[in-house]
Amino acid sequence: MSFITKPKVTHPGLPKNDLGLTRRDYEGGMSTLCAGCGHDSVTAAVIEAVWGLSMRPEQLAKLSGIGCSSKTTAYFVSGGHGFNSVHGRMPSIATGAAAANRDLYYIGVSGDGDTLSIGFGQFAHAIRRNVNMLYLIENNGVYGLTKGQFSASADIGSKAKRGEENVQPPVDPVLTALTLGATFVARSFSGDKEQLVPLLKAGLKHQGFALIDILSPCVTFNDHEGSTKSYQFVRDHYDEVVHTDFVPPAAEITTQYADGEAVPVTMHDGSRVLLRKLDASYDPTHRGKAMNYLREKLRQGEYVTGLIYLDENSREFHSVNNTAAEPLNQMPYAKLTPGKPGMAKIMAKYR
Repeated sequence: MSFITKPKVTHPGLPKNDLGLTRRDYEGGMSTLCAGCGHDSVTAAVIEAVWGLSMRPEQLAKLSGIGCSSKTTAYFVSGGHGFNSVHGRMPSIATGAAAANRDLYYIGVSGDGDTLSIGFGQFAHAIRRNVNMLYLIENNGVYGLTKGQFSASADIGSKAKRGEENVQPPVDPVLTALTLGATFVARSFSGDKEQLVPLLKAGLKHQGFALIDILSPCVTFNDHEGSTKSYQFVRDHYDEVVHTDFVPPAAEITTQYADGEAVPVTMHDGSRVLLRKLDASYDPTHRGKAMNYLREKLRQGEYVTGLIYLDENSREFHSVNNTAAEPLNQMPYAKLTPGKPGMAKIMAKYR
């Protein structure tokens, strides 16, 4: 965690959202991650998304586990609620928090190790329950805090910094989420803020479990030649499945981007990546077609990015479990405590 606070000096000309707040009002502590880490770019995108949606900072609950990625909740929206859980247990904390208070927006930040190894079971059940949350995997293919061992998302043939080659097949979080029934599935790249910010906005507004797998290179242990999670490899194997934008109910946003058109995007280091929008035959609401397309591109060694699957008609966590509309911390004591007769009536249902 970061305990270094940023100076509150702001320029009077900074743009403000509908609440009269600037982007600086959504910042957190100073990052302690390595200079150039993709996770810091994700943090900047989250700040941009929450500011753009004009969310009150206290509306946001930030949850994380253990790892470089899980440190990043300290780096955005210092005025939000936060809980840093133990390794792999963030989804159960998020489920309990969402059940107790449906008035908050929940962002869970995790890594490929925290999600796909020790937390794999909890990840699966958060999807199964369709918990109302935005779940971010900052995916770099290594365990950065323990000096660069391969994680469960490392591709076969990917080389570690010291030269050893991974021979274990990877767990693909996007394919996994589609198989388990996730209702919002997307993938993006930490270096493509133009694509990532609209996906974050849409995920925050989605009713149900929204997963965004974010390829976020580790500049210290996994940004070398031979790594399939390096900046250069991702740029060279980047295929945007569908160009997305987020249109909030309050204002219409339009964009001109024709089917089949190739659009060059300049990255932060001056290099360019060419994104090609697929034709209208791709259907992001068809789970089977999405899975088949992902498998085809994986065989070709390409990363599919963008909004991959969306189901807006599924029953989300609160409707399935009939949770209380009023936050539990705002209920009167008498309502929360039924007394001995009331408890006996409840227990009789289970006999």
